[in-house]
Amino acid sequence: MAMALLVGAVAGLGAIVFRWLIKTFTSLLSGHADYSAVTGHPANPHVPWLGPWFVLAAPVLAGLAYGPLVQRFAREARGHGVPEVMYAVARRGGRIAPQVAIVKSLASALCIGGGGSVGREGPIVQIGSAFGSTLGRVVKVAEDRMRVLVACGAAGGIAATFNAPLAGVFFAMELILRDFTAESFGMVVLASVTASVIGRAAFGNTPFLHLPPFTVHNLADYLLFALLGVIAGAVGVAFTRILYWIEDACDFAWRWPEWARPAVGGLLLGGLLLVLPQMYGVGYPVLENAVAGKYVIGFLLVLLVGKIVATSLTIGIGGSGGVFAPSLFMGAMLGSAFGATAHDLAPGITGQPGAYALIGMGAVFAGAARAPITAVIIMFELTGEYSIILPLMAAIVLATGISRALSKDTIYTLKLRRRGIDIDHTPATAPLAGITVGTVMEPVPATLDENLPLAKAAGALARSPHGVLPVLAADGSYLGCATARTAAETLADGTHNTTTVAAITHLPKPVTTGTGVADALDALVATDGAGVPVLDEDRTRLIGWVTHQAVLTVLHNGPKQAPQPAHT
Repeated sequence: MAMALLVGAVAGLGAIVFRWLIKTFTSLLSGHADYSAVTGHPANPHVPWLGPWFVLAAPVLAGLAYGPLVQRFAREARGHGVPEVMYAVARRGGRIAPQVAIVKSLASALCIGGGGSVGREGPIVQIGSAFGSTLGRVVKVAEDRMRVLVACGAAGGIAATFNAPLAGVFFAMELILRDFTAESFGMVVLASVTASVIGRAAFGNTPFLHLPPFTVHNLADYLLFALLGVIAGAVGVAFTRILYWIEDACDFAWRWPEWARPAVGGLLLGGLLLVLPQMYGVGYPVLENAVAGKYVIGFLLVLLVGKIVATSLTIGIGGSGGVFAPSLFMGAMLGSAFGATAHDLAPGITGQPGAYALIGMGAVFAGAARAPITAVIIMFELTGEYSIILPLMAAIVLATGISRALSKDTIYTLKLRRRGIDIDHTPATAPLAGITVGTVMEPVPATLDENLPLAKAAGALARSPHGVLPVLAADGSYLGCATARTAAETLADGTHNTTTVAAITHLPKPVTTGTGVADALDALVATDGAGVPVLDEDRTRLIGWVTHQAVLTVLHNGPKQAPQPAHT
């Protein structure tokens, strides 16, 4: 509970710093607080002699700054961030490199400030999650608890940056943790509330979008809302496909160092911004204008297509930013165009076009991310209008269903599947039913003393069969494990010659003799099959070791049989 509160507090502070960075870089590179909100195509007052052509230079300058930063220090900071957090929780026991928080903050702020048409939710999720993971490793919590801390960081980031504590909770539970147990839910709520309080102290108790209230006056609207949900689901899938098509095209065309890709690709993005300056940055003012009915139908469709291309191009050239806000933007354009068309065709039975925009925002996000609970909650927190909940729920459920029918993957999971990772796959466990770790465990390997100098321990780790050894305290109690990879990374910079084994000790998910082998597979997967210590029922004393070879052996030969008593 204390760690959840701390993670929430730091996530809230991180959201404040991140938004300040975006504001600073936007003002520096465009000369305006939000260039998408300006009328016409004014020049940057810092370089007035460039006129509107400065938008060609802004993405290039930003790319020159964040391209080498990401390539050198944290390559996982490239892209929209949420898939990396999902992978860390599902496959790496919640382990995220601590430098990701700093690199992601700077890279995403530079990208958005330089005109990148992406959102800030992906970065703040990765920033908060990185701190939750770092805190978990410092305190040496077990991996199941570390996953919860990662989710706390994600929830806190969303809650603070969007002033949406409920949306933060369900975003973390539905997309990151994918687990609705009461304990984890309670911790995530604590972190979200803490971050939201801090965020409101800095940004005020107002929603991040200022939208007029809307209500539903005619039952016929429900049929139109349902139709909009179907179309929005298809648009969400189309956005997902186009995003990765453009990314593949950029991968195919690029033949030079990756650090230069954002700067060179920034010329393409700048050309698009020169034609359609409303695509500069996140674009919340444009979204609000669309909901308020300030654009004609044709221009709304241009903005919809432009946002899909601009966001896909920003990600494709190696930019850093989220896809949540762009999906809301697309939904607002689609919904406004749909509502205006319906109002022109049947003015007597249709409501305000803005109501369709709000429905479209939630439905397109649901179609892309397939997170219906989060979509409903975020739109409710944006509007505060309970009367719109029923059509909103109907449209979002239909959008989710259409998305599932058209595509197996979401905008987040498709990025992982393209790497050969399916976090939804659950291996069959029937052959291991009823088999406990105690029947397949191996003898305890050589152990390391926590006070042993890391330089001396490196040799033992290198000689170990799987590159991992258990670490014991001076009194013989179990502390965790140390890996050869972590030792090598720590010793590589030459500044840790006096570091002891305790500094690199981590605590895998606890496995006891009574744990089922099927359950132990989760712990083995999190360690890439390197091996997991087996503890006594009190979880204090090391009594064995289990590896993937032991599991394969029991699958092939069956469990060991207990010796039978001799007959007389």
